[in-house]
Amino acid sequence: MEKITEQTLELIRKDFDLPEPIQEFNENEAILLLSKALKELLDRDFVRLLQICYRVDLPETELKKILNESAPESLSLDLATALWKRQKQKIEIRKRYS
Repeated sequence: MEKITEQTLELIRKDFDLPEPIQEFNENEAILLLSKALKELLDRDFVRLLQICYRVDLPETELKKILNESAPESLSLDLATALWKRQKQKIEIRKRYS
């Protein structure tokens, strides 16, 4: 697994209490796993989901756009993709400036 993907998965795993991956993950599999966790949070603990989005520093405008414009069946996947991209971006920035 690519180093940035691995680091991104680790950040996401901590934020969403995801299990330790058993096998190699690629980015798409990680986003699908995150999507499942997000679907549960959307259904059961929306406040916690918002807190995590804030902590991850997902831009509020992007979050609002996803919540208001995504089709219900793709909402969790759209949000997972946005959160994944944001975490990946943070890792790339840290790497660039360290």
